[in-house]
Amino acid sequence: MSRGQAALAGATAAGVAIGVAEPVAVLTGPRSAPLIAVGGLVVDVVPEPLKQFAIAVFGTHDKVALLVGTAVLLAAIAALIGVLAARRLRIGLAGIAAFAALGVAAALTRAGADAFDALPSLVGGGLGALTLWAFVAGPLGEGARPRTSPATPEPGPSGPTPSGPTPSGPTPPPAGVSSLACVSNEVGGDLIGNARWLGVPIKELLDEAQPEEGADQVVGRSVDGWTCGTPTAVLRDGRDALLAVGMNGEPLPVEHGFPVRMVVPGLYGYVSACKWVTELELTSFADFDAYWVPRGWSAQGPIRTQSRIDTPRRRNPLTAGPVTVAGVAWAQHRGIRRVEVRVDGGPWREATLAPTVSVDTWVQWSWRWDATPGDHTLQVRATDSAGQTQPEQRRPVAPDGATGWHTVPVTVG
Repeated sequence: MSRGQAALAGATAAGVAIGVAEPVAVLTGPRSAPLIAVGGLVVDVVPEPLKQFAIAVFGTHDKVALLVGTAVLLAAIAALIGVLAARRLRIGLAGIAAFAALGVAAALTRAGADAFDALPSLVGGGLGALTLWAFVAGPLGEGARPRTSPATPEPGPSGPTPSGPTPSGPTPPPAGVSSLACVSNEVGGDLIGNARWLGVPIKELLDEAQPEEGADQVVGRSVDGWTCGTPTAVLRDGRDALLAVGMNGEPLPVEHGFPVRMVVPGLYGYVSACKWVTELELTSFADFDAYWVPRGWSAQGPIRTQSRIDTPRRRNPLTAGPVTVAGVAWAQHRGIRRVEVRVDGGPWREATLAPTVSVDTWVQWSWRWDATPGDHTLQVRATDSAGQTQPEQRRPVAPDGATGWHTVPVTVG
């Protein structure tokens, strides 16, 4: 068996292990699936600066990036195990066993785990080891082939080639649709958008449930075991908090939480936007910390007042004369009262606000600037309906959202 074929055997064995473990996890619970369990363990043990770096780089796709990265690393190590197994089978089988042990340990350390959560990794690891043996020493490998006489050239190995249609991925979201306001959004960032949602008011469900006194938190649980904790009072104060099943006139896309997700105006998604919801639990903030809280993020996460300059941008060529400075501002569930722009640290000038359909959506603003030649700095700030103006001080996204004025340097020719 060549080195390349051995590497393919190892990767195939790992693929079989994961492919078998995932259906088993349907019975034992999604948190017991090896990729999800190991991914959660990685998040728990990596240093906080590395987590912040991943959030800054991948934004709302940090979880997908984690799972893909884990799978790629697994495939690389599995290929190495295959090469080692071709030299000495016991080393390869020990490597598969180590992978299974890691999956078991990761699954059993998840919150609420029981002995059954070890089953997917054990079953997957067992079949992965059997697959590796079959390729290296069994009926699919050279080790099981009868020897031919020295005078007869031995035929080269012809292991199976995986074939068949590639399964399609999740249906992409409609063109132009962005996420809701995300706590990972830096000052001036684009992790903010608008959408039309269809769903059931969460307030009505809570009114039927009649929460007990002290039940100040509603915990949403996702199919992958992720949790978010939302203040009960916020869900009952009259805002359009929904269990959503539709988005922009279409069924909820898989990427956005099909078949049902939470949408709560005025709160960052990490405390409200639970996708692929399987369960809602009434509890209290004193009794339960949702996923991101033990990792250093604040428990309640109200969306901060923010504004952004969309035009001109840093590299836009400008000529002296009238220039339209424009962008968006938002203070979800409070609404925007005023947006102001200034040039080179001069006096603030009030911008014109476009009509908006709701205090839960952003507002577009514009201001005419008589630009003069040279290098200039544009800044914007917004004031919400309660009279609170966004602060100048720059703060990072952790633990409860970025602050600061969006600043854009431009050059006028």
